[in-house]
Amino acid sequence: MNKKKTDFIVKSAVIAAVYAGLTYLSSIFGIAYGPIQFRLSEALTILPVFTPAAIPGLTVGCFLGNITSPYGIVDVLCGTFATLIAAVLSYFTRKIKFKDMPLLSAVFPVIANAVIVGLEITVFMPEGFALQAFLINAFQVGFGQLVVCYGLGIPLYKVIKKAKLDKKL
Repeated sequence: MNKKKTDFIVKSAVIAAVYAGLTYLSSIFGIAYGPIQFRLSEALTILPVFTPAAIPGLTVGCFLGNITSPYGIVDVLCGTFATLIAAVLSYFTRKIKFKDMPLLSAVFPVIANAVIVGLEITVFMPEGFALQAFLINAFQVGFGQLVVCYGLGIPLYKVIKKAKLDKKL
């Protein structure tokens, strides 16, 4: 295996481990799962701006983090799918910046999770799907994502850029 491939795998694995660990930490505080969630790990969704290794890293990290979800395998699959979509879209829009900030890239985790996880939570409610419940769940999930992605993810972006760590990612 060449050095470039090895670096990609190592970066992906580290991102996956950190994402899963931060999800478990968020779970301890009861903020990792459900319609109201503020996963600390979601701050890492800004990483596709720096490296394509973040796409599998975030996806695998979400898969591992959702293993302990009270929503079971459905959350493992739906949450992981939302993360994959968001990471790919964030990567492809990484060069679109506003005042040197990847604000568009940070919106995709908000939208993907609001729609997919909001739908997942609504469909599996005991009373079944209802549009009003979906809109509420999507708003709640989206709001939590917005707070973390912009409140922690954008500052993380700034720290990485200021410390010139982006060259190492």
